[in-house]
Amino acid sequence: MNDFIEEIKKTQEITYIDKEVSTEYEINNIIKKHPHDTLIFNNVKESSFKVIAGICNTRQKIADSINTEVSSITQKIVESTKKPESIKEVKTIQDVYSITKPANLDELPILRHYKKDAGKYITSGVIIAKDPETGETNASIHRMLLKDEKTLGIRIVPRQLYTYYKKAEKMGKPLDITIAIGLDPAILLATTTSIPITSNELEVANTFKNNTLSTVQCELSDIQVPIAQILLEGKILPFEREKEGPFVDLTGTYDVVREEPIIKIERMHFNKDSYYHSIMPAGNEHKLLQGLPQEPRIFGAVQNTLPTVKNVVLTEGGCCWLHAVISIDKQTQGDAKNVLMAALSAHPSLKHCVIVDEDINIFDPSDVEYAIATRVKGDKDIIIIPEVRGSSLDPCAKPDGTTTKIGVDATKSFENIEKFTRV
Repeated sequence: MNDFIEEIKKTQEITYIDKEVSTEYEINNIIKKHPHDTLIFNNVKESSFKVIAGICNTRQKIADSINTEVSSITQKIVESTKKPESIKEVKTIQDVYSITKPANLDELPILRHYKKDAGKYITSGVIIAKDPETGETNASIHRMLLKDEKTLGIRIVPRQLYTYYKKAEKMGKPLDITIAIGLDPAILLATTTSIPITSNELEVANTFKNNTLSTVQCELSDIQVPIAQILLEGKILPFEREKEGPFVDLTGTYDVVREEPIIKIERMHFNKDSYYHSIMPAGNEHKLLQGLPQEPRIFGAVQNTLPTVKNVVLTEGGCCWLHAVISIDKQTQGDAKNVLMAALSAHPSLKHCVIVDEDINIFDPSDVEYAIATRVKGDKDIIIIPEVRGSSLDPCAKPDGTTTKIGVDATKSFENIEKFTRV
C-alpha cells in the first residue's frame, strides 16, 4: 500500500485530515462527503493508527494499480485469471513487522459507520485460509463485527471460505485464518474476482503485479499471506454462532440479521506507521470491489453469443451490481436482444441492462442516456421479464428472491441508418 500511495501522489492529490476525528460516525461522515478522494486521517481520537480511505474508489485508481487503462480493466482481469503466477518470495514476520503482540482489537481504529449498525465493523479485511483437506488457498473480503478485544463476528456466504469452514467444522476443529488489512488495490481486486475454486486469488494478484508480489509466512499456521499494513492471526470457531447485523450493504440499505460464525484473534502484527484501511459500506470502494470483478464474467458469456462485443460496465449508479451497459459492434438486427439474454443469465443479480453501439461511451451516463433517448422505441426495444430470480440485495425483490428484469436495446436500427449517425 505504501508504494501505491506514492504512485497516487504523482497524479492525484491526497487529502490529509489533521484535526482530531472519532471512529464513531465522524470519519465515515467525512469519507461520504469525499466519494472520489483518497483520505488519510492523521489524528484519530480512539487509536494511535492512522486511517486511510479511498485508495480504490475510482476506476482510474484500480486501473493504475494493475498497470492498464480504464477501458482495458475487464480484459486485464480476463488475461490474469487465465495465467496466474506462483509467488516465489516468502518473508518472515520479522522481515516485515516490527511489532508482534497478543491480539487487542480495541487498539485498531475500527469504524462505526451508520446509526443502526450492530457495532463497529472491519470492512477491508481480506481473510486468507486453506482448505483443511486439500491445502488450497483462498483469499476473500468479508465484513467482520467487533464483539470484544479478541472476538469478531463474520458474515460468510456459501463460497470457498464457507466450504473450508464447513469442512473444518465437520472435522470438529477450528479453521486457521489470517486477516490482512491495508493492501494494494490490485490484491483487493484479485480477492474479489470470480475464479475456479481450485485457483489461488493471490497468484492472480501476482500476475496483476507482474510477478513481483511477496508473501509473509504466518507464525501460528502454515498460511502465507500478502504483505499488508496489519495482520491478525486467529481461528473461526466450530459450532458457534451469534447474531450479525444490521449492516449497510451494497445498495445503501440495511442487510438482515443472521446467525453467523465467530472468529477468535490470537496475535497481531504491524509497524509503528501502519495504516488502517476502511471501506465505507455502500461507498464507491465497496461498489467497485464487489461489482467490477463480475464484468469479465458477463463479458465472457456475451462474447460466446456475439464475438464482436466491445466492453461491459456495471454502473456505479446501479451499485455496480444491478445495472449493466454493454457496448457491441452489431452485425445483425437481433444481436442486441441475444446479448441481453446472455448478460442477464451470466450475472443473476443483474436487474436492468442496456445495449449500445460502440460510438457510445459506456463510462459516461449522459452518453448512455443519449442512446436511450435517440435509439429506443419502447414497444420494440424494451424486454420485460417478470418473476425471475434476482439479487438478494434488491429492495424490490420478493421474499422468494424473484424480481422483474428489463433489457433495453439502445443500438441503432439498420433501417434508415443515416438517421442515427452522429456528427
